[in-house]
Amino acid sequence: MAETELERAQKRYEQARARLQALRNREAARERKIDTRRKVILGGALMDLATRDSNAAALLDRLIRNLPREQDRKAFDGWSLEARATTGSEDDRVTPPAPSVPDDPA
Repeated sequence: MAETELERAQKRYEQARARLQALRNREAARERKIDTRRKVILGGALMDLATRDSNAAALLDRLIRNLPREQDRKAFDGWSLEARATTGSEDDRVTPPAPSVPDDPA
């Protein structure tokens, strides 16, 4: 039985819809990957800053204590900023800035 023009058009339409959905899925996956990378970078930056800044350390502690999911809080059991600062690789450690010297008012 020969395929009618309508059947061929319907088939092309369904194939185009499938291609469009595949493109949307790839774009969504790419966006999730970028979002995850941003979160990892910001998390690392905050952890690094917290080793040098008491306000950032307090904020990080508060964030961890207020994580809504128990399994997320458990990921930080036994973790501390001090341990991270002493066990991080050389690349992870940042030398704290030298204390600033107040300007001489004279």
